[in-house]
Amino acid sequence: MGDVRIAIAGLGNCASALIQGTHYYRNSKAEDEVPGLMHVDFGGYYPKDLKFVAAFEVNRKKIGLDIADAIWVEPNCCAKFAPDVPNTGVKVLPGPISDGVAPHMRESFFTYDDSEIEPVDIAEELRKSKADMLVSYLPVGSAEASRIYADAAIEAEVGFINAFPEFIVSDPKSPHAQAFEKKGIPAAGDDIKSQLGATILHRVLAQLFDKRGLILQNTYQLNIGGNTDFENMQVENRLASKRISKTEAVTSCVHYELPTKIGPSDYVPFLQDNKVCYITMRSKAFGDLPIDLDLKLSVQDSPNSGGVIIDVARAVKIALDRGIGGELSSISSYSFKHPRYQIDDFEARKRVDEFIEGKRER
Repeated sequence: MGDVRIAIAGLGNCASALIQGTHYYRNSKAEDEVPGLMHVDFGGYYPKDLKFVAAFEVNRKKIGLDIADAIWVEPNCCAKFAPDVPNTGVKVLPGPISDGVAPHMRESFFTYDDSEIEPVDIAEELRKSKADMLVSYLPVGSAEASRIYADAAIEAEVGFINAFPEFIVSDPKSPHAQAFEKKGIPAAGDDIKSQLGATILHRVLAQLFDKRGLILQNTYQLNIGGNTDFENMQVENRLASKRISKTEAVTSCVHYELPTKIGPSDYVPFLQDNKVCYITMRSKAFGDLPIDLDLKLSVQDSPNSGGVIIDVARAVKIALDRGIGGELSSISSYSFKHPRYQIDDFEARKRVDEFIEGKRER
């Protein structure tokens, strides 16, 4: 079928997990069960078919390194489950800073000085690398920077995957979503779900409570972690879209107003890439008697979404092969916290399979 040629904006922990995963599962066969992937054979594309052809960063310690070396550079702390990743022959390029780095994160990100390094022309580099798509892994709160990369994808006419919570693909009124549609460029987003993370677990529990006739009175989800994502999210004004994304993913599962508090709660440096989530749900059962749930989930945060992105990238490639542009509804509803259409997760998976089979356009 050919390669799935990927450019990455932001070479942090999530990118490290994605790149490691394609190498770790490079010999997987169609009949294998790979945890975290919908299918090893996804419409004729396998994990080994993903090739990384460009990467953009603001970390001066990563710029100029081969992609395979840059994924281990601090502050990255992703688990090394595939430490023998071979060199790609592709050097990390300086991307625009804009609002992609909060003032309190310049030291943690080892952000380059504008007077020393000039950012590259993203669209031009996408064309030169012959990328099929751009995956945006920018930090939470990068409202302007995210749109710079979306603009570049549109200009270069490459697919776009928005892995973080800026509502670029999901908002049908956004100029970017409209441009993807008009120019026939496939796009998926927004805000990637994990294989089994806090949001997907909270969603399924809310669906279960609702389908069993319980009335949820309130629920909250508290998350702590020690990677730079959590350090970045210490500043509340960078969190508005993140809280909306996570909250709507859960409240959309019931048909009534649900008092909810969801979102990052604290930065605990020694946890590194380990994310710990606490979910509490209070409900009324028959006789107005209580049924309450308290749950703790502990995961390696970045690898938890690596397989999901591998599936999304292959879905975007299929859309490119078929000449399908605009928001890809099935894979977006299944794989993202804030898709255009919030539907039942199990129905969304069924729709993705129909898309792969060609029974559903998008």
